[in-house]
Amino acid sequence: MEALREIDTWGARTAAAAVVTADAELGVHGPRDVELRWASVTKLLTGLAVLVAVEEGTVDLDEPAGPPGSTLRHLLAHASGLPTDAGPALMPPERRRIYSNAGIAVAASLVGDRAGMEFAEYLRAAVLEPLRLTGALHGSPAWGYRGPLDDALALGRELLAPTLVARETLDEAVSVQFPGLAGILPGFGRMEPNDWGLGFELRDAKAPHLTGNRNSAATFGHFGQSGSFLWVDPAAGIACFCLTDTLFGDWAKEAWPRLADAVLAEVTGASG
Repeated sequence: MEALREIDTWGARTAAAAVVTADAELGVHGPRDVELRWASVTKLLTGLAVLVAVEEGTVDLDEPAGPPGSTLRHLLAHASGLPTDAGPALMPPERRRIYSNAGIAVAASLVGDRAGMEFAEYLRAAVLEPLRLTGALHGSPAWGYRGPLDDALALGRELLAPTLVARETLDEAVSVQFPGLAGILPGFGRMEPNDWGLGFELRDAKAPHLTGNRNSAATFGHFGQSGSFLWVDPAAGIACFCLTDTLFGDWAKEAWPRLADAVLAEVTGASG
């Protein structure tokens, strides 16, 4: 895909991007075997592992977890009231969408405790090995995964046509949880509402956003402070992802939506 050549203008030492459908590669540009930090794109892997645990009966989305009144569902949807990082709850659940690495860590810890193993081991067995991913979790389940572009390709295909969980389970995970909550979308500002799924950030009508004007409202995914992102647009039937070694900043707020629009224009044959 010609659109992917835009990443060459970003000034990164290493950048790789790809677009796939559920069963085909539409384009790959850059090294596909260089291991890079995924940062918060890790949350997509962790969320998928939690969904596997839910289907296995290891945990229940609506069981108590985290601060008083919170459930596993609240933790995954950044609605538990926990702060971004470690510390006591800032408010009761369902008051505001507070993006919380701490909440994701608590959710992962619950799964590991119930499964009788470290969460990193559960993630490996439940997600990484079945999808043949070659990277690994190094540290927090909220931001610690490192892996190559090929891992992102496999994850994108899984999110388009799930094999690890039922279609209905993934559909619930990418639907709005606790609708109407306002909050800060990291890097992009306050959103009213700041809709979120179960570990998946939802585009809906958010603006500004990491995706483009051509993306459908159903688009979901995540981005990381490492300068990496993965989004899935079910309406277009594609997943697009990019891994870089350049930290997220103002450059990304301009470059990422431009890339998304170029990719979708090329895929659909649209102009303008």
